[in-house]
Amino acid sequence: MLASYVIISPCRNEANFMRNTLDSVVKQSVLPALWVIVDDGSTDDTANILAEYAQKHSFIRIVSRENRGHRSVGPGVIQAFYEGLETIDLKQYDFLCKLDLDLIMPVRYFETLIAKMNENPRLGNCSGKPYYIDKVTGTFVSEGCGDENAIGASKFYRRECFEEIGGFVRQVMWDGIDGHRCRQLGWIAMSWDEPDIRFTHLRPMGSSQQNIITGRIRHGFGQYFMGTGMVYMLASGLYRMSRPPLLIGGLAMMWGYIKSGLTGVPRFEDKTLSAFIKRYQWACLLKGKKKATAQLNDKQANVWFDRRL
Repeated sequence: MLASYVIISPCRNEANFMRNTLDSVVKQSVLPALWVIVDDGSTDDTANILAEYAQKHSFIRIVSRENRGHRSVGPGVIQAFYEGLETIDLKQYDFLCKLDLDLIMPVRYFETLIAKMNENPRLGNCSGKPYYIDKVTGTFVSEGCGDENAIGASKFYRRECFEEIGGFVRQVMWDGIDGHRCRQLGWIAMSWDEPDIRFTHLRPMGSSQQNIITGRIRHGFGQYFMGTGMVYMLASGLYRMSRPPLLIGGLAMMWGYIKSGLTGVPRFEDKTLSAFIKRYQWACLLKGKKKATAQLNDKQANVWFDRRL
């Protein structure tokens, strides 16, 4: 059984990439009932390209915002997302996707995710895996994202799950906090590395504002904001040192985290969820992320069933 879904895409100055995403979505085996694209004050040719596609495809709706003068990842992206969300009645749709406009989606992407959702009623948040094309070798390279959450560039939600978790936090690390909130409430968040749902990321993850090092520093701040402990952050930083950009990417993450602590940056206000996240992170360190996630999902099943009563 297939069901209806709505896509909301915040974007700013994506003229160099967006035709790839637009073309790949309008060719999907299962089309969205509606695609709301929020132009967040673009100064390039984004608006003209959007108008061109909206004229050709009746399910595309454009929302335009004033130019704030700069790109704002994290809170700015989510603010634009919510401006698009406010234009629809979410109850009309079974699923909701937050989708970036620097991706190429395989043709059966949404059909496959909907099928997975229909197979498992506890599955609340999912995605495929992002790959990028190496500029030197031309090979397809995985961005090395874990299985325990959906990827921020393509967040596909069951509507009921999105509503129960309270949507997205309007801060950096919104795309990590939401997965933890899912598990806290008994939902399952996942991503899979399967051919039908591997998508191409036309920009390295975290590089949309200035450069990838800035993105890694920002990620470190986000981990601090979320409440990640120092030991887990060190392990995460060491892992990222093995991914491009080698060494410096992981070091930049650690600097972003340490600098946030030294300067007294405020942390996430939901202390109950922060404590839940820390327990999960320790379990990942002691048992491995795959085993820890499976055990936690089993443990939280009763929470999900109790909320259905």
